[in-house]
Order: sequence, then structure tokens, then C-alpha cells
Amino acid sequence: MPRAGTFGPVPPNSPRPAGMRARLRSLAREASKFGAVGAVAFGVDLIIFNLLLNAGSETLSAKTISTVIATTLAFIGNRFWTWRDGAHTHLARQYTTFFVLNAIGLGIALACLAISHYGLGHFWPALRSQAADNVAGQLVGTAIGTIFRFWSYRKFVFRADTDRNPGMTSSSPTLS
Repeated sequence: MPRAGTFGPVPPNSPRPAGMRARLRSLAREASKFGAVGAVAFGVDLIIFNLLLNAGSETLSAKTISTVIATTLAFIGNRFWTWRDGAHTHLARQYTTFFVLNAIGLGIALACLAISHYGLGHFWPALRSQAADNVAGQLVGTAIGTIFRFWSYRKFVFRADTDRNPGMTSSSPTLS
């Protein structure tokens, strides 16, 4: 028997700290699904953005159009797969909230693109290239926007349905 304050063997029938582990596993599953949906939407966004640029569209217009199309795809994937067990009682409100939050995410990506293309590109013309636009808008902007989207979708759009998941509350396991 170990002395007080020392570590000893854990009895085989002792309860496991399942609360935190279960929440982390659930969060990892959720983030994986969100990531898969996001990867598909990102691919669609990237392809459409570059097609529009090659067709002569203005940079910010091309990014806006490609993001709106990718957002529609992401809503469908997240609504019916990632958070299919969440509270889905007001689809129109959910769809609207999703798009408002995604517009903020779009704003983040557009800000990164505008700072690079129009701000820094004024001093370094290489930042006005298609490759630089892809790095600024598609990689940097999308990465920062994705972090915001994951948090905001969980918090405001696809909240856990407490009727179906009695152990979950509106504050768990959300990111705060």
C-alpha cells in the first residue's frame, strides 16, 4: 500500500476519468468531420476561385463567388453529417446564422487577401500574383477563418441537442 502523497498502482476496478476523455474524443470526432467537410469545401473554393481568376474576374469578386458556393456545400455537409445530432428545429434560422457567421469568415479571408494584394502588393509587386493571392486568401485567410467558423458553428448554429444527449448542456463541450 503506498504512503499518503505517493503514487501507487491503480486498482483495476477504479473509475476512469471518463468525463474529460469522452469530451475530448467527442471533440476530436467532431473536428475530424468538420475538417473533412471543410477540405471538400476548400477544394471547391480553390478550384472555382482559380477558374474565375483565369476567366478574368476581379480578385475579390472571384473570392466572394467561390466562397458562397463552397459555403453552401459546407452547410449541407455540416448540417447533415458533422452535427446531424444537434438541435435542428429552425432550419431557416440555422441556415441564416450559418451564412452570417460564414460571411465573417469570408471577411477574414478577404481582409488577408486585400492586405496582401492591395496593401503589401503596392510595395512588393510579387504579392499581386495569382500564387500570392492563393497563399493570402486561400491558405492564410482560410486557416484563420476556419478556426473562427468551427468555434462559432458549435456555439451558435449546431448546438448540442440536450433532449437527445441528456449528458450534454449548452455549455459542454463547447469551446469558450
